[in-house]
Amino acid sequence: MAEFICLFGKDSAAIVIKQPKKSPLFLRMIVLVFAMVCGLYICSVCLKQFGYVNLQSSQLVQTSPIDSHSLRFVTRIHYPKPQTFNRDECGHNPVRYFAILSMQRSGSGWFETLLNSHNNVSSNGEIFSVLDRRKNISSIIQTLDRVYNLDWFTSASKNECSAAIGFKWMLNQGLMVNHKEIVDYFNRRGVSAIFLFRRNPLRRMVSVLANSYDRYAKLLNGTHKSHVHSPEEADALSKYKPVINSTSLIHDLQETENSAAKALEYFNTTRHIVVFYEDLITNQTTLKQVQEFLNIPVKDLSSRQVKIHRGDLSDHIKNWEDINKTLNGTEYEKYLRADY
Repeated sequence: MAEFICLFGKDSAAIVIKQPKKSPLFLRMIVLVFAMVCGLYICSVCLKQFGYVNLQSSQLVQTSPIDSHSLRFVTRIHYPKPQTFNRDECGHNPVRYFAILSMQRSGSGWFETLLNSHNNVSSNGEIFSVLDRRKNISSIIQTLDRVYNLDWFTSASKNECSAAIGFKWMLNQGLMVNHKEIVDYFNRRGVSAIFLFRRNPLRRMVSVLANSYDRYAKLLNGTHKSHVHSPEEADALSKYKPVINSTSLIHDLQETENSAAKALEYFNTTRHIVVFYEDLITNQTTLKQVQEFLNIPVKDLSSRQVKIHRGDLSDHIKNWEDINKTLNGTEYEKYLRADY
């Protein structure tokens, strides 16, 4: 409250009103509130940047294709000096390193052919499918060094003038077991990770089972093909309808989602993006975003590969009624009718 002081002189009286002194406690409260607001803002920013650390598997399918980690880090450029050839006039052209991290039958083969249709990209296939290349962390590092030094030759190699060099790596090919050392390598060498997953793991399951069957059945004139280039070949392979184990189905779907979520958690500190197979098909801007992520000129990309299992899932699962009954009323019911 204000203080009132009355002064009486000979000729007049005056009332002086003194302003109250601001309480130190009040000032401290203002500072405390301001600090709390700033703290909440900083925490919200951090949560957005590190949102994958506590990502639940059921949230994975709702994730935006481009994670904030793709924007927080500047792409590192390199000037490799291969031992097996001379880059000649392209020696002064920078190269970006990348790796496609995925699961079998998630569209990685098709995605890689799209990237390789770019005249500045060399993606060298599933190099760690060979056991000797991933028998221990030393062999893994040696293989990575050969790839990123441009000393790895495949049909996709563009050698001298490659602007982005990489390969695809399945989660079950030593990636998760050695994730600490690989994350350290990625961060040290400036390797950008492209996670490629399917929003619908049930369709992936159909593809896995059908592909495993064809390894022995060889439905295309006695030849096994994981990928085809004509509608006739796709129709021939899609005639086989796998039987899915309905008893373990929900557990198997959970395991697939958990593996993807765990991979994102392990590689959270790397520069990375998350791309979904379904988005590549339905969203024309997704490929543009991938090219921007790699910092290469944006071009129209194409592939000769043809999708094998098209249309409703009910046309591709032999025991469809059992699967429909198992998933109806669960959180996985959406997979029964999702396209692609």
